[in-house]
Amino acid sequence: MKYFNHSEFDSPDMPNSGINMDASFLQLLDQCRETAGTPFKITSGYRTKEYNQSLKDRGYKASKNSAHLKGLAVDIAATDSVTRFKIISAALAVGINRIGVANSFIHLDKDPDKPAQNCVWTY
Repeated sequence: MKYFNHSEFDSPDMPNSGINMDASFLQLLDQCRETAGTPFKITSGYRTKEYNQSLKDRGYKASKNSAHLKGLAVDIAATDSVTRFKIISAALAVGINRIGVANSFIHLDKDPDKPAQNCVWTY
């Protein structure tokens, strides 16, 4: 990868777990970062089942079938409209087709098992 290290994708409860990220998804993410022309701060990458459950227990909207559990999703810090636009435009350009928009981050995933594809949602 040109722009990332596997450690950026580690689940907080498991060091070195970023290696569980899907390699083809990371290639797309690297292309997305190149296309966006802006740094990506990963706020959530790979998640263990235990960490995902802890998010749910703390009131976050973490899906029990989250693409993060498969290494097919990331959340990227984005707090302004220009950064959001750059990330979303780049994601669409490289073929990342599932996008969630929150006040403080953009969720990108490429989980083929999700029933909704080619979609954008808000949190």
